[in-house]
Amino acid sequence: MESKLLGHPCFNKDVIYKIGRIHLPVAKSCNIKCNYCDRNISCINDHHPGACSKVLSPQEALKRYKDVTSKDQTIKIVGISGPGDPLFNQETFETFELIRNYDAQAEFCISTNGLLLEDLAEVLLNYNVKYVTVTVNAVDSNIAQNIYEFAMYNELLYFGKEAAELIVHKQQYGIYRASELGLMVKVNTVLIPGINSHHIEEVAARVKALGAKVMNIMPLIPYAKFSDIERPSCSVLAQAREKCSKIIQLITHCRQCRSDEAGLLV
Repeated sequence: MESKLLGHPCFNKDVIYKIGRIHLPVAKSCNIKCNYCDRNISCINDHHPGACSKVLSPQEALKRYKDVTSKDQTIKIVGISGPGDPLFNQETFETFELIRNYDAQAEFCISTNGLLLEDLAEVLLNYNVKYVTVTVNAVDSNIAQNIYEFAMYNELLYFGKEAAELIVHKQQYGIYRASELGLMVKVNTVLIPGINSHHIEEVAARVKALGAKVMNIMPLIPYAKFSDIERPSCSVLAQAREKCSKIIQLITHCRQCRSDEAGLLV
């Protein structure tokens, strides 16, 4: 496991000064509505996952990759993390194909809500994706229904408890399938006070059993429908991390990056 982790700065703190990444914001649409997320295109001063100044076409993404890597030789990882869900956008795979044809050495990663991961895990392998991050905020639909407004799957919309059950089910099967195929899976969990803060250890245990290798517990950035929920304190976050570190390997250096970041993770 550790040999695989060495190559990705979001999975391994030891390489953050050596290996850079570029996020290409080509995935415009999303199939889940999270209550802490607003995918409006933002200014450069907004710093939260999903934020970007402009959604790129695959051709524009290739040009950006060429421009940035010509000046920054540390970049080895090409990631697609938004502003929507990468697996819900064909532009993700078109971008991977363009960059793979230009640079056969590029390594790819995605950050996904996991709704389509089980369905597309083998497709990711075909595109040389090696790293997958899945955002899992609950493994109990009773909790999940307070986090997600709706989900779209197979062109059908699901709301409330039904949406939560679908999300929880598909995320878990997706993690299992991706891990089974040899993809390196990291789970991101947003710690939301009063919603899932009592549930984080259960999430850690479940995703570890499903095959996830590492977990990242992130503090809520109050935003969108959760803008009135206070950001968890450093001590609350530290306590959750300490408890979960006894269950699964944790990373603690996440910067909750925008979907158009580039460079070293420092």
